[in-house]
Formats: sequence, structure tokens, C-alpha cells
Amino acid sequence: MNRTLRNTILVVLVIALGVGAYRWMSRPKPIPVVVHTVQIGPVQSTVANTRAGTVKSCQRARLSPTAGGQVTQLTVREGARVEEGQLLLELWNEDISAEVLLARRDEIAAVAKADEVCLQAEVSDREAKRLVRLKAQNLVSEDQVDCAVTDARARQAGCRAARTVAGVSAARVEVAEAALERTRPYAPFTGVVAEVTGEVGEYVTPSPPGIPTPPAIDLIDDQCRDISAPIDEIDAPSIKTDMPARVTLDAFRGERFPGRVRRIAPYVLDLEKQARTVEVEVELTDSEANNELLPGYSADIEVILEAVLEGDRVLVLNETDNTLEERTFTAGLANWEYVEVRSGLQAGEKIVLSVDRKGVEAGALVRAEQSAQQ
Repeated sequence: MNRTLRNTILVVLVIALGVGAYRWMSRPKPIPVVVHTVQIGPVQSTVANTRAGTVKSCQRARLSPTAGGQVTQLTVREGARVEEGQLLLELWNEDISAEVLLARRDEIAAVAKADEVCLQAEVSDREAKRLVRLKAQNLVSEDQVDCAVTDARARQAGCRAARTVAGVSAARVEVAEAALERTRPYAPFTGVVAEVTGEVGEYVTPSPPGIPTPPAIDLIDDQCRDISAPIDEIDAPSIKTDMPARVTLDAFRGERFPGRVRRIAPYVLDLEKQARTVEVEVELTDSEANNELLPGYSADIEVILEAVLEGDRVLVLNETDNTLEERTFTAGLANWEYVEVRSGLQAGEKIVLSVDRKGVEAGALVRAEQSAQQ
């Protein structure tokens, strides 16, 4: 090969390398994009409360004696667990106890008196029957028979009256015992004592009408919880009892407790004229969660509904050459997190979320910056 040919080949190679380098340096740089992988999973549309709800015990009793008096016995302390029917406290009641004792003794005397009168009535009845038999044999006069029969009837009436008096005495005992029980509040259900107001020796009084006073014993059911929350009146008609729901609490961030709609108030709250709401109660379906939630926690509820959206367009990443292609898909159920894909996309495909970035369009060369998995 002569020198001229070699020089020509070298020049051509230099030009080719230069062109290749220029093209390499001037090639379009891939645009970083955020992608999301299409996955298979549940999609649920929800309705949430407008203001914070509250965790409540299914049962809560603020107990006070129905009569005022001085506390002589306090059988529980705050935090104590009590059983249904257990005595919680007792007021001074010696005067009522004495009345109960007197009523019982009156009852005993009345019963004994009734027994005496009724025995005499039985004797008179037997005597009257004996004279009736003798009259049939003409051995006694008719006047004697009439007097005996009348006396027997009178004594039977006296027996009935004495039994009635004994019954009245028994009723007086029940009245006195009821008055005594008014000084002894008992637990209406099994639960935990949340608060005790007062100590032994102090006086407690019942709450007058219209003037609330602190209860002597605040008892809560620690085995059952429900969440009460206001739902906007616009969303309320779509909620039905037994619908599934989710509960979230500030005290347990990131956790969701399953539940169901237990009650929907039959009226609209108009405390705020511009934001009328319907009270909805949700009970937890996870029994173990009841032990974690304290009454008074703020809580939010999501009632699972159905909603339908129209189809839309997305940019799909072609992983073969890292370019974007436009795709139309049909959407179904949707919420704040997920959208149901009815057609147009397949599981595993990656769609671009950062469509607002410059240059992100169909045919663009891109680089997946991160994967946003929900």
C-alpha cells in the first residue's frame, strides 16, 4: 500500500471518529423521571369524617348515690377493676338501717298476729260445722247455729285482714331496704374505675336538675370500644350500617384498625350552621385492638364506599430502549392512594408520575430516578 492510500485511510478514520465523538457528545441526555409499577391489589373508595372523632367506651357510667350523705366506706380506687354487682361505696346509713330492723320486727309481729287470728278462725269454722250437724239432728237451736256460722265468717275475715296487714309490713321492709340501697352504689357492669371523687368522711350530693356535679365513681367498660365521628351531611346518605371501615389515631401513627359501621344517627347536627354533620359510630372488629385504645383518644374514620372515574392517559416506560410511550387506560374504583385499572395497562408495567418535568413526553429518552411504590 502506497503512502498516499495510507494517508487517505487515516484521514477518513479521523473524520469518522470526530463525527462519532460529536454525535456522542451531542446526543440527548436521558430525563430523570419518577415511575410507579402497576400492581395487583385491592382498591377502595372511602368517606372520612369532617372533624376529629372520639374513642368511646361502649358503656360508661358516672355513678353517684341518689341521696346525699357522708362517705363511710370506699371499696375501690382509681384504676381498680370491678365486677358487675360489686359494692363501690357506702354512705352513713345507721338511721335507715334501724328503720329496716324496725320494719322487719313489725313484719314478724304482724305475721304472728295473723297466724293467731287465722287459728281462731279455723276453730270457729269447725265449731260452726259441728253445730250444723247437730241442728240436723234437732239437738241445738237454730239461733245457736246462726251465731256460730256468723262468728266463723267474721273470724275468717279477720284472718284475711291480718294476712293483709302482714303483707303491708313486708312491703314496709322492702321500702326501708330500698332506702338503704340508695346509700350503696353498685357496679352496673364489669369495668375499670376511671375516677373517684371524694374520700371517706367527705360528703357527696346528687346532681340537682340543670347543675352538673362530678360523679362519685366514673366507671368505664374496658372490653369494648367504639369511635364516634361527624360525617358531612352530603356524604351521610351513602353510608349504611355494617359497612367496613378503618380507624386511624394520632396516638398510633401509621396503624389502621379495622371496624364496621354500628350506628348512624337518625338526625343531623346543626351546631355549626354552615357545616351540618351526621354522627356515625364505628365499632372495632379486632378485639385485641380494644385493649390499646383509651377512651378520649382523637380518631378518624374512613367508611369504605364505591366511586367510578373516567379513563385517562399515562406515559409508560419502555424498558427496552428507556423511552416513553403514551397509553390510554380505563379507570374504575379509586381513592386517595390507588386507582383501579380496568384496561390499557398490565401488571408490572411502569408509569411515569413526574409528568410535570420539562421534556417528559411520548418518545423522550428517560432514566428511572426512583420507584414510588405505594
